[in-house]
Amino acid sequence: MADQIAVDSAVSSTTVPSTSTLKVNLDAPRFDQSTFSGRAKHFFTITDPRNLLATSSQLEEAKSLVLQYRLGKLVSSVTEDQLWQAKNLYDSAFHPDTGEKMFLIGRMSAQVPMNMTITGFMMTFYKTTPAVVFWQWINQSFNAIVNYTNRSGDSPIPVRTLGLSYVLATTAATGTALGLNSIVKNIASPLIGRYVPFAAVAAANCINIPCMRSRELTNGIPINDENGNRVGESRRAATLAITQVVVSRIVMAMPGMAIPPIIMNYMEQKGILLKRFPWTAAPLQIGIIGVSLVFATPLCCAIFPQKSSMSVKLLEPEVRDKLPDSTTRVYFNKGL
Repeated sequence: MADQIAVDSAVSSTTVPSTSTLKVNLDAPRFDQSTFSGRAKHFFTITDPRNLLATSSQLEEAKSLVLQYRLGKLVSSVTEDQLWQAKNLYDSAFHPDTGEKMFLIGRMSAQVPMNMTITGFMMTFYKTTPAVVFWQWINQSFNAIVNYTNRSGDSPIPVRTLGLSYVLATTAATGTALGLNSIVKNIASPLIGRYVPFAAVAAANCINIPCMRSRELTNGIPINDENGNRVGESRRAATLAITQVVVSRIVMAMPGMAIPPIIMNYMEQKGILLKRFPWTAAPLQIGIIGVSLVFATPLCCAIFPQKSSMSVKLLEPEVRDKLPDSTTRVYFNKGL
């Protein structure tokens, strides 16, 4: 809240005629993206749930501050920290390509509260067919909202592709959960059954993301040289980018879906709290998952650099032949 007051104060002072001498590159992240720690710090600011508490007027004020700086009209009283606070708030709510305000639950800052709630219920109500179908459908519906909200503005994902990926992911997740439930119900250890939702989420990610980005697999994604100059499009780069995103999404789900089953199974066996107050199972599990996701979401987003690279030797021959001999690596945006 103190940070937000600082942003508001900075914006309200824009009537002062003197301009700022700050030299900040707002087109690049604040932290070094070549290191894991720098990427982690960057994603901690992007996924911070507190950004959801900002009012419409606060978001508009942050947007105004960022736009004024880019036009060279920022006042001298604004500090670098205030500028970055405004930039983080602006990026959390406005689409980077279109500039439109994004749907609330589709923002990256909503990932932790939404996923902890949905995952908590998925892992609490996993034994009956109606519960499995309902919560897998809710989870994939949320994923579809996130994918649509964060779609590219320059090359938008067609609604038909989004719909197809939604249907396929929901079918895969539900089918995997129901199939595994029928297999593990005869296994003595109840702990195994608690991991069925994770297997369903992993299966859905393996289908949803490649389907949603199928045009990239067909046409390739833009690749650049080390100076940022576009040198072509590559399908192999697209394959690598999508693979990295799938891996990071699955790993991101692991702490919140692998640790709670052990804790909940132990508490259930020992009769701790749950036998006397069975209604506490869902909120307790949601709380454990929430703590896991607060750290897992930004840390797993940071596993691979946003600006990934690959050796020229791994490109398609027709793409490689068009590059100068001095180019040894190409770079591309892997997506989220």
